[in-house]
Amino acid sequence: MTSKIAEASLFFRAWLSAPLQVASITPSGRALSALMTTGITAQTGTVIELGPGTGAFTRALLNRGVFEENLILVEYGEDFATQLALRFPKARTIQMDAAQLHKLAPEPQARVGAVVSGLPLLSMPARKVIAILDGAFSHLSENGAFYQFTYGPKCPVPRPLLDRLGLKATYVGRTLANLPPAAVYRISRRAPRRLVNQVR
Repeated sequence: MTSKIAEASLFFRAWLSAPLQVASITPSGRALSALMTTGITAQTGTVIELGPGTGAFTRALLNRGVFEENLILVEYGEDFATQLALRFPKARTIQMDAAQLHKLAPEPQARVGAVVSGLPLLSMPARKVIAILDGAFSHLSENGAFYQFTYGPKCPVPRPLLDRLGLKATYVGRTLANLPPAAVYRISRRAPRRLVNQVR
């Protein structure tokens, strides 16, 4: 069995056992992986990946120049986590629920420049999405960003949730080459509002 067939089989079995926790029945393709990692380079620093699955985005990050030892792979599925640890031995693979991300302790000197999410946020309750985003931004540097893809027509994080967390979503692009077609959004902190002194 080739590695691609093995990955697809593992992914499909994971989807069958937990369809609401796995975003698709197949791993993400090269076009979506390239779009998801747009703007990420070796200079980004540490990258946290949520729900890496079989490692499609992980490989794209390495192709962008991110050092394997600068990757933190947060995966809930035991089988996926085991395979990730074997395929990317220099990365730090952690089996945990991404909603517990605030408990993660990166290296003290680590500058987390990006979080890349393969999680199906659209199928999650609002409180879990808030916990994931709040945990992610507790680790991200001031100019760091959270990258999220969706199969839907708009950002999977509703505007009220973005407002509540002081975040904004920027459309990165869409790829029709993925199955199914997908769009990518970059979520970042809003610039603080300047106080206008009205005292004359």
